[in-house]
Amino acid sequence: MPFQSVTEETIQRLVDAFYEKVRRDPVLGPVFETAIGTDGWPAHLDKMYAFWSSLMLTTGRYKGNPMAVHMAVPGIAEPMFERWLALFGETAGELFTEPGAALFRLKAGRVAESLKLGLFYRPAAARELAILRSAGK
Repeated sequence: MPFQSVTEETIQRLVDAFYEKVRRDPVLGPVFETAIGTDGWPAHLDKMYAFWSSLMLTTGRYKGNPMAVHMAVPGIAEPMFERWLALFGETAGELFTEPGAALFRLKAGRVAESLKLGLFYRPAAARELAILRSAGK
């Protein structure tokens, strides 16, 4: 039975299920493995629980700079975001009733669009912003 509401527990279930798919994906899997490494998954998942908690529940738990992190990922390419969104949306649809799944898809689409704009269309501005944010300005 799909989840009716978004909670810390349901966010964790979504993140875990999604990244299981990502790790098996022939396009996304190698990029994530290179960026995160074999031993980095627990820390990455904890960060993603906090990220989605902040987005969906406005908890403020996430402390980080997604743009700076993604700028440092070797092999990342714009078409990968469509695959990421498809897997994420599919996973949300498997775990949540449609209103919850739709909200996750909406937020994920905004995240992807923001990252794509910074990484591929305004990379100089995104780098400057990432540097400023990481310096606490």
